[in-house]
Amino acid sequence: MTGDRMYPEEPAGPFDPPPLSFVDRDDRTIEIRPYPPDAEGEAGEAEFEALVEMYTAFDPADRAQGIPPSREADVRSWLETILGGEGYNVVAWDGDAVAGHATLVEDGEAYELAIFVLQKYQGSGIGTHLMKALLGHGAANGVEHVWLTVERWNRAAVGLYKKVGFETSDAESFELEMTAQLAKPE
Repeated sequence: MTGDRMYPEEPAGPFDPPPLSFVDRDDRTIEIRPYPPDAEGEAGEAEFEALVEMYTAFDPADRAQGIPPSREADVRSWLETILGGEGYNVVAWDGDAVAGHATLVEDGEAYELAIFVLQKYQGSGIGTHLMKALLGHGAANGVEHVWLTVERWNRAAVGLYKKVGFETSDAESFELEMTAQLAKPE
């Protein structure tokens, strides 16, 4: 238990940290890399603008809990906050275009997970690879406890989270809270 959350005794993983690449179900070669991409924690303007472009193209129907924001100025501010904080980020790239982004945002002794895959890339396996890479990246950097919330009717997302080792810790509202304890890297 960390704070008020219960975490599973059985660890999830281990997961391979990025960089990694794979061919998705639509025969696209997808690369998953940490963000920022270099050891000094610097990202180029092109990488940031590609993320902004993905989020401004995001279908409003797929937004949950007010994220990602819909206006470009709000997207930029939100990205600066989550990318500049104490957390971990990975981005799925289809060439120079961002297909998806996943983040672990520090929340005391645990990290909150959020994952976004652009609509035209959904259903192709990118979300599974992106989540596993993020959890591997977090575990390689000492993250032990991860939590998330998901709308209970989002069966695809709930199934993905369960598949990688999350368990429901709170089901008292219209959202489920799910938690995972990460396996230490081998």
